Amino acid sequence: MSLFQKNNFMWVSLINKLRLIIKDRTLRNRIIFVFAALFVFRLFAAIPIPGVDTAQLQRFFSSNQFLGLLNIFSGGGLSNISIMMLGVGPYITASIIMQLLTMMSEKLKAMYHEEGEAGRKKFTMISRYITVPLAVIQGVGFIILLQRQGILPIATPLVFVSTIASVVAGSLLLTWLGELISEFGIGNGMSLIIFAGIVAGLPTALNQVIFTYTPAQIPSYLAFVFVSLIIVAGVVIVTEAERPIPVTYAKQTRSNGKAQGGSSTYLPLRINQAGVMPIIFALSILLLPQIVSNLLVTVQNDIVQNIVRAFNGFSANLWSYGITYFVLVFLFTYFYTAVTFDPDAISKNLQRNGAFIPGVRPGEATSKHIASVLTRITMIGAIFLGAIAVLPIIVQGISGITSLTIGGTSLLIAVSVLIDLIKKIDAQVSLREY
Repeated sequence: MSLFQKNNFMWVSLINKLRLIIKDRTLRNRIIFVFAALFVFRLFAAIPIPGVDTAQLQRFFSSNQFLGLLNIFSGGGLSNISIMMLGVGPYITASIIMQLLTMMSEKLKAMYHEEGEAGRKKFTMISRYITVPLAVIQGVGFIILLQRQGILPIATPLVFVSTIASVVAGSLLLTWLGELISEFGIGNGMSLIIFAGIVAGLPTALNQVIFTYTPAQIPSYLAFVFVSLIIVAGVVIVTEAERPIPVTYAKQTRSNGKAQGGSSTYLPLRINQAGVMPIIFALSILLLPQIVSNLLVTVQNDIVQNIVRAFNGFSANLWSYGITYFVLVFLFTYFYTAVTFDPDAISKNLQRNGAFIPGVRPGEATSKHIASVLTRITMIGAIFLGAIAVLPIIVQGISGITSLTIGGTSLLIAVSVLIDLIKKIDAQVSLREY
């Protein structure tokens, strides 16, 4: 088949799938629900907190890199200090805490892996409960920080409490919208909200590029395009890559004396089992010292001021920041893979269904074999994620392009979420075809 025929076949297949999406009422309603929920999110994200000094906000935003990273998790709500300024950050932090606890508590681990859908619902409910106090703590910290920077006016206790209540309610509403998208729409709701915030910021970024363009910046733009293409290509390749483990089903003799089964298939292990979550976890950890230092900067205590200077020195040193970022992404890739993928459960399921891996004994030996393969391929995925995460920081250190760190992380998250969404839609389409 020629290249032209392949391209023509792909376009015909795409058009047919689009027709099926439009004709199928259930699938069409799911997609419409996603767009409606994201519209509500963007509508509330445009409602600012009263009294915001826009000029001071822009100056503070342009001089503080970590606010740009926080803006990713807020879905763009932090850039205009809206009631959605906390975004899904508290829920993500709560999820990290719960997943850390599963490594230390056998009861939580059994709830997540062995109790099925009911156990995961309990797990999610506990995460929601933890989200509320975390949202209050983050809301208080941000409002105090913005007041100290002159972005928000010093308010009376009643106004302060009402402002905190507004941003906490906005975060909880956004979390609820994300769960509704996951249940009644297509794809992961939290990831789609982050993706929507990234896309919503593209027009503003494009306007800044157009109005500040000078011929001297051409090398910077070319470097940004080059890094972007590397990230997109790398994410697509590694996301689609998998390591197949051959599996054989033993023949079974039925009551009529005939043997059935004996088929061979394979168990696909993705190189990047964790997806984009290690990046999100690592950023959450990296942003914590910077938030703490901003809150403690006015405390008149020598020990506290030494801690603040240490945090600020760490954030200002691009190379130490980049190395720490890489190590955290690497470790969180293994951690998230260990939480979400259980070799023991896979081994039990294979043995229960009369399947085995050729050359490997069923039971514990099979579990160890799968874990060994998973450890080796996860190293490739972890190194890739870490390299892609710090690549913009390296380019920034060499070329001085301050926007690449934020842009590279945003691009990595956006491409991963888009690939996952396309797979989910394709799976729904294939199900309707069958």
